Amino acid sequence: ISPINPISPINPMMSDKENFRELERAERAHGERRASLKQGSDLHVPPRIFRRYQAPPADTPFAIEYSYNLLGDVLGKDVLELGCGDGENTVLLAHRGARVCGVDVCDAMVKLARRRAQVNGFDKGVEFGVGSAHELPFRDRSFDVVFGMAVLTRLDLELASREVWRVLRPGGYAIFKEAVRNSRLIRMTRRLFRYRPSGQTPFGRPLTDQELERFAAGFSQCHGRKYQLPFVNVARWFSALDGAAPLIYRLDHALLEHAEWLRGYATVRVIKVVK
Repeated sequence: ISPINPISPINPMMSDKENFRELERAERAHGERRASLKQGSDLHVPPRIFRRYQAPPADTPFAIEYSYNLLGDVLGKDVLELGCGDGENTVLLAHRGARVCGVDVCDAMVKLARRRAQVNGFDKGVEFGVGSAHELPFRDRSFDVVFGMAVLTRLDLELASREVWRVLRPGGYAIFKEAVRNSRLIRMTRRLFRYRPSGQTPFGRPLTDQELERFAAGFSQCHGRKYQLPFVNVARWFSALDGAAPLIYRLDHALLEHAEWLRGYATVRVIKVVK
């Protein structure tokens, strides 16, 4: 991707820098374990998945579809996928015509993402690199879009916000889908049950609206939507309810659309910030 020019990472002075290094070491170790479990997996993406995320409607009851709705037309644009993992979203972004650069802190996951891109025919227009979201290895104003799914929950938000703003071009935007916990009752219940979502490292934690607002404070615009009241997460624990999943998500969406007071109990938030 010619407009993207790697540079040496910046080195901000901070007293707790070692904390971030420890966090990233844990992320790498966790990623290596996940990558080892997926080595024999079929990396082909079914056509129905490409169709689902090509042009989802704005009123979708699914948070991930709404993220792709906010993405808009990215044909020919330079898109940075922050925390690309094994490349599941990378190939969807490439399928929409973007020039994608996927970055992850774990080399094993980046290798898996590269293989997924090749298997699905995206050898061109997609690049990958190992790097930290706290010190992105790109020049200022390198990207039109930054895209991240469940990545801010694992980062220092002040540093991440600064880096996202730095690498975006003027008028560029970033989209994130993140776990949130605003309710004190839900946070307390979560601590009592010691529940940790699948794939989340020991450093990962749900955010609050206030934290996301601070993340977005340096941008000119911020908007989005809330999803998934707690009953949706509970229903997902029971495989017997899989067939009712579309109905459960539609009920969740209707409740959040028409009962504003319930939005404080939502557990997922999608935001779009504009530079």
